[in-house]
Amino acid sequence: MEGGWPSGGAFLLCLTVNLLLPGRSNTFTINCSGFDRHGVDPAVFQTIFNQKDFRPVINYSIPTQVNISFTLSAILDVDAQLQLLTSFLWFKMIWTNPFISWDPEKCGAISKLTVTTENLWLPDIFIVESMDVDQTPEGLSAYVTNDGHIVYNKPMRVTSICSLDIFYFPFDQQNCTLTFSSFLYTVENMLLGMEKEVWEIADTSRDIVRTQGEWELLGINKATPKMSVGSSLFDQIMFYVAIRRRPSLYVINLLVPSSFLISIDALSFYLPAESENRAPFKITLLLGYNVFLLMMNKLLPASGTPLISVYFALCLSLMVVSLLETIFITYLLHMATTQPPPMPPWLYSLLFLCTSPGKCCPVALWNENTGPGLMSTHLPGLKEPGQLVGKELGSREAELIGGSGLTSTQLADLWVQFSHMMDTFLFRLYLIFLASSIITVIVLWNT
Repeated sequence: MEGGWPSGGAFLLCLTVNLLLPGRSNTFTINCSGFDRHGVDPAVFQTIFNQKDFRPVINYSIPTQVNISFTLSAILDVDAQLQLLTSFLWFKMIWTNPFISWDPEKCGAISKLTVTTENLWLPDIFIVESMDVDQTPEGLSAYVTNDGHIVYNKPMRVTSICSLDIFYFPFDQQNCTLTFSSFLYTVENMLLGMEKEVWEIADTSRDIVRTQGEWELLGINKATPKMSVGSSLFDQIMFYVAIRRRPSLYVINLLVPSSFLISIDALSFYLPAESENRAPFKITLLLGYNVFLLMMNKLLPASGTPLISVYFALCLSLMVVSLLETIFITYLLHMATTQPPPMPPWLYSLLFLCTSPGKCCPVALWNENTGPGLMSTHLPGLKEPGQLVGKELGSREAELIGGSGLTSTQLADLWVQFSHMMDTFLFRLYLIFLASSIITVIVLWNT
Protein backbone atom coordinates (compact mmCIF):
# COMPACT_ATOMS: atom_id res chain seq x y z
CA MET A 1 0.00 0.00 0.00
CA GLU A 2 1.05 3.61 -0.41
CA GLY A 3 1.88 4.03 3.26
CA GLY A 4 4.05 0.90 3.15
CA TRP A 5 6.63 1.97 0.51
CA PRO A 6 10.28 1.96 1.63
CA SER A 7 12.08 5.25 1.81
CA GLY A 8 13.96 4.64 -1.44
CA GLY A 9 10.73 3.77 -3.29
CA ALA A 10 9.02 6.86 -1.90
CA PHE A 11 11.88 9.06 -3.11
CA LEU A 12 11.76 7.47 -6.57
CA LEU A 13 7.97 7.94 -6.70
CA CYS A 14 8.19 11.62 -5.73
CA LEU A 15 10.98 12.18 -8.25
CA THR A 16 8.91 10.61 -11.01
CA VAL A 17 5.86 12.67 -10.14
CA ASN A 18 7.91 15.87 -10.04
CA LEU A 19 9.32 15.11 -13.46
CA LEU A 20 5.91 14.39 -14.92
CA LEU A 21 4.06 17.25 -13.27
CA PRO A 22 4.92 20.93 -13.40
CA GLY A 23 5.47 22.53 -10.04
CA ARG A 24 2.97 25.38 -10.35
CA SER A 25 -0.76 24.93 -10.40
CA ASN A 26 -1.36 27.40 -13.23
CA THR A 27 0.63 25.20 -15.62
CA PHE A 28 -1.97 22.39 -15.23
CA THR A 29 -4.35 24.19 -17.60
CA ILE A 30 -4.51 22.43 -20.95
CA ASN A 31 -4.01 24.51 -24.07
CA CYS A 32 -6.94 23.34 -26.21
CA SER A 33 -6.82 25.85 -29.05
CA GLY A 34 -8.37 24.38 -32.14
CA PHE A 35 -10.86 22.08 -30.35
CA ASP A 36 -13.79 23.64 -32.14
CA ARG A 37 -12.18 23.34 -35.59
CA HIS A 38 -10.12 20.19 -35.53
CA GLY A 39 -11.65 18.24 -32.67
CA VAL A 40 -9.81 17.16 -29.55
CA ASP A 41 -6.08 16.82 -29.98
CA PRO A 42 -4.92 13.70 -28.08
CA ALA A 43 -1.44 15.17 -27.78
CA VAL A 44 -2.58 17.84 -25.32
CA PHE A 45 -3.77 15.10 -22.96
CA GLN A 46 -0.81 12.79 -23.49
CA THR A 47 1.09 14.09 -20.48
CA ILE A 48 -1.97 13.42 -18.30
CA PHE A 49 -2.54 9.98 -19.83
CA ASN A 50 1.03 9.01 -19.04
CA GLN A 51 0.30 9.51 -15.34
CA LYS A 52 -2.53 6.97 -15.15
CA ASP A 53 -0.42 4.60 -13.04
CA PHE A 54 -0.26 7.15 -10.21
CA ARG A 55 -2.93 8.46 -7.92
CA PRO A 56 -3.71 11.96 -9.30
CA VAL A 57 -2.94 14.29 -6.40
CA ILE A 58 -0.69 17.31 -6.00
CA ASN A 59 0.21 16.40 -2.43
CA TYR A 60 0.38 12.71 -1.58
CA SER A 61 -0.48 13.40 2.03
CA ILE A 62 -3.98 14.44 0.93
CA PRO A 63 -6.36 11.47 0.39
CA THR A 64 -8.41 11.23 -2.77
CA GLN A 65 -12.14 11.69 -2.21
CA VAL A 66 -14.21 9.20 -4.23
CA ASN A 67 -18.01 9.54 -4.16
CA ILE A 68 -19.95 6.44 -5.10
CA SER A 69 -23.52 5.41 -5.77
CA PHE A 70 -25.29 2.57 -7.54
CA THR A 71 -28.62 1.58 -8.99
CA LEU A 72 -29.93 -1.93 -8.42
CA SER A 73 -31.61 -2.66 -11.74
CA ALA A 74 -32.29 -6.40 -11.38
CA ILE A 75 -32.35 -9.21 -8.83
CA LEU A 76 -31.35 -12.15 -10.99
CA ASP A 77 -31.14 -15.06 -8.57
CA VAL A 78 -31.12 -15.98 -4.88
CA ASP A 79 -29.47 -19.34 -4.18
CA ALA A 80 -30.57 -20.56 -0.76
CA GLN A 81 -28.32 -23.60 -0.86
CA LEU A 82 -25.11 -21.71 -1.66
CA GLN A 83 -26.25 -18.55 0.21
CA LEU A 84 -25.61 -16.33 -2.81
CA LEU A 85 -27.36 -13.27 -4.25
CA THR A 86 -26.92 -12.47 -7.93
CA SER A 87 -27.82 -8.92 -8.91
CA PHE A 88 -27.15 -6.40 -11.66
CA LEU A 89 -25.87 -2.93 -10.71
CA TRP A 90 -25.07 0.31 -12.44
CA PHE A 91 -22.09 1.49 -10.40
CA LYS A 92 -21.04 5.16 -10.42
CA MET A 93 -17.80 6.74 -9.17
CA ILE A 94 -16.88 10.44 -9.11
CA TRP A 95 -13.44 11.83 -8.24
CA THR A 96 -11.21 14.75 -9.20
CA ASN A 97 -7.99 14.77 -11.23
CA PRO A 98 -6.28 18.10 -10.44
CA PHE A 99 -4.07 17.83 -13.53
CA ILE A 100 -7.00 17.98 -15.96
CA SER A 101 -8.46 21.42 -16.60
CA TRP A 102 -9.14 23.73 -19.55
CA ASP A 103 -10.95 26.94 -20.28
CA PRO A 104 -14.26 26.22 -22.07
CA GLU A 105 -14.31 29.74 -23.54
CA LYS A 106 -11.04 29.08 -25.34
CA CYS A 107 -12.06 25.55 -26.35
CA GLY A 108 -15.23 26.09 -28.35
CA ALA A 109 -17.51 26.02 -25.29
CA ILE A 110 -16.60 22.38 -24.70
CA SER A 111 -16.95 21.65 -20.99
CA LYS A 112 -17.15 17.85 -20.97
CA LEU A 113 -15.37 15.11 -22.87
CA THR A 114 -15.51 11.32 -22.93
CA VAL A 115 -12.22 9.54 -22.37
CA THR A 116 -11.61 5.81 -22.45
CA THR A 117 -10.84 4.36 -19.05
CA GLU A 118 -7.61 2.90 -20.40
CA ASN A 119 -6.16 6.42 -20.31
CA LEU A 120 -7.31 7.29 -16.78
CA TRP A 121 -6.42 6.34 -13.25
CA LEU A 122 -9.37 4.43 -11.76
CA PRO A 123 -10.10 3.85 -8.06
CA ASP A 124 -9.84 0.18 -7.15
CA ILE A 125 -13.29 0.02 -5.54
CA PHE A 126 -14.64 -3.50 -5.16
CA ILE A 127 -17.51 -5.29 -3.37
CA VAL A 128 -16.25 -7.18 -0.33
CA GLU A 129 -19.00 -9.85 -0.49
CA SER A 130 -18.42 -10.56 -4.18
CA MET A 131 -17.70 -14.20 -5.01
CA ASP A 132 -17.09 -13.80 -8.73
CA VAL A 133 -14.55 -12.07 -10.94
CA ASP A 134 -15.37 -8.61 -12.24
CA GLN A 135 -17.25 -9.04 -15.52
CA THR A 136 -17.21 -5.35 -16.48
CA PRO A 137 -17.17 -4.95 -20.29
CA GLU A 138 -13.97 -3.63 -21.82
CA GLY A 139 -13.64 -0.35 -23.70
CA LEU A 140 -15.80 1.75 -21.35
CA SER A 141 -15.44 5.52 -21.21
CA ALA A 142 -15.72 8.14 -18.50
CA TYR A 143 -16.88 11.74 -18.58
CA VAL A 144 -14.15 14.31 -17.89
CA THR A 145 -15.20 17.90 -17.13
CA ASN A 146 -13.15 21.02 -17.65
CA ASP A 147 -12.48 21.36 -13.90
CA GLY A 148 -11.07 17.84 -13.59
CA HIS A 149 -14.12 15.98 -12.30
CA ILE A 150 -14.32 12.41 -13.63
CA VAL A 151 -17.62 10.53 -13.70
CA TYR A 152 -17.32 6.81 -14.38
CA ASN A 153 -20.38 4.54 -14.79
CA LYS A 154 -20.03 0.84 -15.30
CA PRO A 155 -22.48 -2.11 -15.33
CA MET A 156 -21.76 -4.93 -12.90
CA ARG A 157 -23.18 -8.43 -12.56
CA VAL A 158 -22.49 -9.19 -8.91
CA THR A 159 -22.67 -12.59 -7.22
CA SER A 160 -22.32 -11.87 -3.52
CA ILE A 161 -22.55 -13.77 -0.26
CA CYS A 162 -25.84 -13.26 1.56
CA SER A 163 -26.86 -14.88 4.82
CA LEU A 164 -30.34 -16.22 4.02
CA ASP A 165 -32.95 -17.23 6.59
CA ILE A 166 -35.49 -19.48 4.84
CA PHE A 167 -37.49 -20.51 7.92
CA TYR A 168 -40.47 -18.38 6.84
CA PHE A 169 -40.34 -19.50 3.18
CA PRO A 170 -42.27 -18.55 1.03
CA PHE A 171 -43.19 -15.47 3.09
CA ASP A 172 -39.58 -14.62 3.88
CA GLN A 173 -37.64 -11.35 3.72
CA GLN A 174 -33.88 -11.22 3.30
CA ASN A 175 -31.34 -8.55 4.16
CA CYS A 176 -28.19 -8.73 2.05
CA THR A 177 -25.16 -6.46 2.28
CA LEU A 178 -23.04 -4.87 -0.44
CA THR A 179 -19.86 -3.38 1.02
CA PHE A 180 -17.81 -1.06 -1.20
CA SER A 181 -14.18 -0.60 -0.22
CA SER A 182 -10.73 -0.13 -1.68
CA PHE A 183 -8.43 -3.08 -2.06
CA LEU A 184 -5.18 -1.09 -2.00
CA TYR A 185 -5.68 2.38 -0.56
CA THR A 186 -6.05 2.99 3.17
CA VAL A 187 -7.83 5.92 4.79
CA GLU A 188 -4.62 7.97 4.47
CA ASN A 189 -4.86 7.70 0.69
CA MET A 190 -8.57 7.35 -0.18
CA LEU A 191 -11.86 8.31 1.43
CA LEU A 192 -15.28 7.18 0.25
CA GLY A 193 -18.37 9.36 0.16
CA MET A 194 -21.91 9.33 -1.18
CA GLU A 195 -22.69 10.79 -4.58
CA LYS A 196 -26.37 10.99 -3.58
CA GLU A 197 -28.50 10.13 -0.60
CA VAL A 198 -29.36 6.51 0.13
CA TRP A 199 -33.10 7.16 -0.16
CA GLU A 200 -32.50 8.41 -3.71
CA ILE A 201 -30.65 5.19 -4.49
CA ALA A 202 -33.54 3.13 -3.12
CA ASP A 203 -36.23 5.11 -4.98
CA THR A 204 -34.33 5.00 -8.27
CA SER A 205 -33.71 1.27 -7.92
CA ARG A 206 -37.40 0.57 -7.22
CA ASP A 207 -38.44 2.67 -10.21
CA ILE A 208 -36.20 1.06 -12.81
CA VAL A 209 -35.91 -2.50 -11.53
CA ARG A 210 -36.30 -4.69 -14.58
CA THR A 211 -37.34 -8.00 -13.13
CA GLN A 212 -40.89 -8.80 -12.04
CA GLY A 213 -39.97 -12.30 -10.94
CA GLU A 214 -39.68 -13.92 -7.57
CA TRP A 215 -38.13 -11.06 -5.57
CA GLU A 216 -39.02 -7.43 -5.00
CA LEU A 217 -36.94 -4.63 -3.51
CA LEU A 218 -38.13 -3.27 -0.17
CA GLY A 219 -35.48 -0.68 0.65
CA ILE A 220 -31.79 0.18 0.97
CA ASN A 221 -29.95 1.50 4.03
CA LYS A 222 -26.30 2.25 4.63
CA ALA A 223 -23.60 2.29 7.29
CA THR A 224 -20.03 3.59 7.20
CA PRO A 225 -17.86 1.41 9.44
CA LYS A 226 -14.09 1.28 9.00
CA MET A 227 -12.45 -2.01 8.09
CA SER A 228 -9.28 -2.90 9.93
CA VAL A 229 -6.84 -5.34 8.34
CA GLY A 230 -3.83 -5.75 10.58
CA SER A 231 -2.39 -2.31 11.18
CA SER A 232 -4.13 -0.83 8.11
CA LEU A 233 -7.49 0.91 8.19
CA PHE A 234 -9.71 1.05 5.12
CA ASP A 235 -12.68 3.26 4.44
CA GLN A 236 -15.86 1.50 3.33
CA ILE A 237 -19.59 2.03 2.79
CA MET A 238 -21.94 -0.83 3.60
CA PHE A 239 -25.37 -0.96 1.96
CA TYR A 240 -28.15 -3.14 3.38
CA VAL A 241 -30.45 -4.34 0.61
CA ALA A 242 -33.81 -5.60 1.90
CA ILE A 243 -35.71 -7.88 -0.50
CA ARG A 244 -38.94 -9.86 -0.18
CA ARG A 245 -40.08 -12.99 -1.96
CA ARG A 246 -43.32 -12.90 -3.93
CA PRO A 247 -45.21 -15.90 -2.46
CA SER A 248 -48.01 -16.23 -5.03
CA LEU A 249 -46.22 -18.97 -7.01
CA TYR A 250 -45.72 -21.13 -3.93
CA VAL A 251 -49.17 -20.47 -2.48
CA ILE A 252 -50.83 -21.63 -5.70
CA ASN A 253 -48.54 -24.60 -6.35
CA LEU A 254 -47.83 -25.79 -2.80
CA LEU A 255 -50.18 -24.55 -0.10
CA VAL A 256 -53.48 -24.68 -2.01
CA PRO A 257 -53.12 -28.32 -3.27
CA SER A 258 -51.92 -29.46 0.15
CA SER A 259 -54.89 -27.77 1.84
CA PHE A 260 -57.30 -29.40 -0.60
CA LEU A 261 -55.88 -32.87 0.06
CA ILE A 262 -55.95 -32.52 3.85
CA SER A 263 -59.52 -31.17 3.67
CA ILE A 264 -60.64 -34.15 1.59
CA ASP A 265 -58.98 -36.44 4.11
CA ALA A 266 -60.98 -34.80 6.93
CA LEU A 267 -64.24 -35.08 4.96
CA SER A 268 -63.58 -38.77 4.34
CA PHE A 269 -64.58 -39.41 7.98
CA TYR A 270 -68.17 -38.89 6.88
CA LEU A 271 -67.99 -42.10 4.87
CA PRO A 272 -69.78 -44.88 6.78
CA ALA A 273 -67.46 -46.73 9.10
CA GLU A 274 -69.00 -50.06 7.98
CA SER A 275 -68.21 -49.22 4.36
CA GLU A 276 -65.22 -50.92 2.80
CA ASN A 277 -64.37 -47.75 0.81
CA ARG A 278 -63.05 -45.54 3.58
CA ALA A 279 -59.67 -47.21 4.11
CA PRO A 280 -58.86 -47.58 0.36
CA PHE A 281 -59.91 -43.95 -0.16
CA LYS A 282 -57.54 -42.74 2.58
CA ILE A 283 -54.71 -44.88 1.21
CA THR A 284 -55.26 -43.34 -2.23
CA LEU A 285 -55.15 -39.86 -0.69
CA LEU A 286 -51.95 -40.71 1.18
CA LEU A 287 -50.26 -41.98 -1.98
CA GLY A 288 -51.44 -38.92 -3.90
CA TYR A 289 -50.01 -36.61 -1.24
CA ASN A 290 -46.64 -38.36 -1.44
CA VAL A 291 -46.60 -37.98 -5.22
CA PHE A 292 -47.49 -34.30 -4.79
CA LEU A 293 -44.55 -33.79 -2.42
CA LEU A 294 -42.16 -35.52 -4.84
CA MET A 295 -43.32 -33.36 -7.74
CA MET A 296 -43.16 -30.10 -5.76
CA ASN A 297 -39.84 -30.89 -4.06
CA LYS A 298 -37.91 -28.82 -6.62
CA LEU A 299 -39.80 -25.69 -5.53
CA LEU A 300 -38.65 -26.07 -1.92
CA PRO A 301 -35.28 -24.74 -0.71
CA ALA A 302 -32.55 -27.31 -0.98
CA SER A 303 -31.03 -26.45 2.39
CA GLY A 304 -32.37 -25.71 5.85
CA THR A 305 -35.76 -26.57 7.30
CA PRO A 306 -38.38 -24.00 6.31
CA LEU A 307 -41.68 -23.78 8.11
CA ILE A 308 -43.54 -25.00 5.03
CA SER A 309 -41.64 -28.31 5.24
CA VAL A 310 -42.84 -28.68 8.81
CA TYR A 311 -46.37 -27.93 7.60
CA PHE A 312 -46.14 -30.62 4.90
CA ALA A 313 -44.75 -33.15 7.37
CA LEU A 314 -47.59 -32.31 9.75
CA CYS A 315 -50.22 -32.81 7.03
CA LEU A 316 -48.65 -36.12 6.05
CA SER A 317 -48.62 -37.23 9.69
CA LEU A 318 -52.29 -36.33 10.11
CA MET A 319 -53.22 -38.33 7.03
CA VAL A 320 -51.29 -41.32 8.40
CA VAL A 321 -53.03 -40.93 11.78
CA SER A 322 -56.44 -40.78 10.10
CA LEU A 323 -55.61 -43.97 8.21
CA LEU A 324 -54.60 -45.66 11.47
CA GLU A 325 -57.85 -44.49 13.04
CA THR A 326 -59.80 -46.04 10.17
CA ILE A 327 -57.90 -49.31 10.59
CA PHE A 328 -58.68 -49.28 14.31
CA ILE A 329 -62.41 -48.66 13.76
CA THR A 330 -62.53 -51.31 11.03
CA TYR A 331 -60.92 -53.77 13.43
CA LEU A 332 -63.52 -53.00 16.12
CA LEU A 333 -66.39 -53.46 13.67
CA HIS A 334 -64.92 -56.68 12.37
CA MET A 335 -64.47 -57.96 15.92
CA ALA A 336 -68.06 -56.98 16.77
CA THR A 337 -69.50 -58.92 13.80
CA THR A 338 -67.36 -62.04 14.11
CA GLN A 339 -66.59 -62.87 17.75
CA PRO A 340 -67.30 -59.99 20.14
CA PRO A 341 -65.51 -60.33 23.49
CA PRO A 342 -67.26 -59.61 26.79
CA MET A 343 -67.54 -55.89 27.48
CA PRO A 344 -66.07 -54.73 30.82
CA PRO A 345 -68.57 -53.04 33.16
CA TRP A 346 -66.63 -49.74 33.16
CA LEU A 347 -66.72 -49.62 29.37
CA TYR A 348 -70.45 -50.32 29.37
CA SER A 349 -71.00 -47.52 31.90
CA LEU A 350 -68.91 -45.14 29.80
CA LEU A 351 -70.81 -46.12 26.69
CA PHE A 352 -74.14 -45.52 28.39
CA LEU A 353 -73.09 -42.13 29.77
CA CYS A 354 -71.73 -40.92 26.43
CA THR A 355 -74.77 -42.02 24.43
CA SER A 356 -77.43 -40.81 26.85
CA PRO A 357 -79.40 -37.70 25.82
CA GLY A 358 -77.95 -34.56 27.44
CA LYS A 359 -74.54 -36.15 28.01
CA CYS A 360 -71.40 -36.05 25.87
CA CYS A 361 -73.17 -36.73 22.59
CA PRO A 362 -76.39 -35.13 21.31
CA VAL A 363 -79.73 -36.92 21.12
CA ALA A 364 -79.37 -37.30 17.38
CA LEU A 365 -76.22 -39.35 17.88
CA TRP A 366 -78.06 -41.51 20.41
CA ASN A 367 -80.90 -42.16 17.97
CA GLU A 368 -78.53 -42.82 15.07
CA ASN A 369 -76.08 -45.06 16.86
CA THR A 370 -78.45 -47.21 18.86
CA GLY A 371 -80.59 -48.32 15.90
CA PRO A 372 -83.32 -50.93 15.93
CA GLY A 373 -80.94 -53.68 16.99
CA LEU A 374 -79.88 -51.96 20.24
CA MET A 375 -83.07 -50.82 21.91
CA SER A 376 -82.84 -50.60 25.67
CA THR A 377 -85.58 -53.19 26.09
CA HIS A 378 -83.41 -55.74 24.28
CA LEU A 379 -80.59 -55.45 26.80
CA PRO A 380 -81.05 -57.31 30.09
CA GLY A 381 -80.49 -55.00 33.03
CA LEU A 382 -80.49 -51.82 30.84
CA LYS A 383 -83.50 -49.59 31.44
CA GLU A 384 -84.76 -46.57 29.60
CA PRO A 385 -82.16 -43.78 29.35
CA GLY A 386 -84.41 -41.35 31.19
CA GLN A 387 -84.69 -43.70 34.17
CA LEU A 388 -80.91 -44.15 34.54
CA VAL A 389 -79.78 -40.56 34.24
CA GLY A 390 -77.88 -39.64 37.41
CA LYS A 391 -78.04 -43.23 38.82
CA GLU A 392 -75.25 -45.74 39.18
CA LEU A 393 -75.41 -49.29 37.94
CA GLY A 394 -75.95 -51.77 40.72
CA SER A 395 -73.85 -54.83 41.41
CA ARG A 396 -76.55 -57.08 39.91
CA GLU A 397 -76.53 -55.24 36.58
CA ALA A 398 -72.76 -55.15 36.49
CA GLU A 399 -72.57 -58.87 37.21
CA LEU A 400 -75.15 -59.61 34.56
CA ILE A 401 -73.32 -57.57 31.91
CA GLY A 402 -69.97 -59.03 32.79
CA GLY A 403 -71.34 -62.51 32.74
CA SER A 404 -73.30 -64.38 30.12
CA GLY A 405 -76.54 -62.43 30.42
CA LEU A 406 -76.14 -60.81 26.97
CA THR A 407 -76.65 -62.65 23.76
CA SER A 408 -74.01 -62.46 21.05
CA THR A 409 -76.26 -60.16 18.98
CA GLN A 410 -76.76 -57.77 21.84
CA LEU A 411 -73.03 -57.81 22.65
CA ALA A 412 -72.22 -57.19 19.01
CA ASP A 413 -74.59 -54.21 19.00
CA LEU A 414 -72.77 -52.82 22.02
CA TRP A 415 -69.39 -53.11 20.33
CA VAL A 416 -70.77 -51.55 17.15
CA GLN A 417 -72.10 -48.66 19.17
CA PHE A 418 -68.72 -48.31 20.91
CA SER A 419 -66.99 -48.29 17.50
CA HIS A 420 -69.24 -45.44 16.31
CA MET A 421 -68.60 -43.53 19.50
CA MET A 422 -64.82 -43.91 19.13
CA ASP A 423 -65.03 -42.90 15.46
CA THR A 424 -66.87 -39.70 16.40
CA PHE A 425 -64.48 -38.94 19.26
CA LEU A 426 -61.32 -39.50 17.19
CA PHE A 427 -62.74 -37.45 14.32
CA ARG A 428 -63.36 -34.49 16.61
CA LEU A 429 -59.92 -34.89 18.14
CA TYR A 430 -58.48 -34.97 14.62
CA LEU A 431 -60.27 -31.73 13.69
CA ILE A 432 -59.09 -29.96 16.86
CA PHE A 433 -55.47 -30.95 16.27
CA LEU A 434 -55.67 -30.04 12.58
CA ALA A 435 -57.16 -26.60 13.28
CA SER A 436 -54.69 -25.82 16.07
CA SER A 437 -51.74 -26.87 13.91
CA ILE A 438 -52.82 -24.76 10.94
CA ILE A 439 -53.49 -21.73 13.16
CA THR A 440 -50.03 -22.09 14.75
CA VAL A 441 -48.33 -22.22 11.35
CA ILE A 442 -50.26 -19.18 10.11
CA VAL A 443 -49.38 -17.19 13.24
CA LEU A 444 -45.69 -18.06 12.82
CA TRP A 445 -45.78 -16.98 9.17
CA ASN A 446 -47.42 -13.68 10.10
CA THR A 447 -44.74 -12.91 12.68
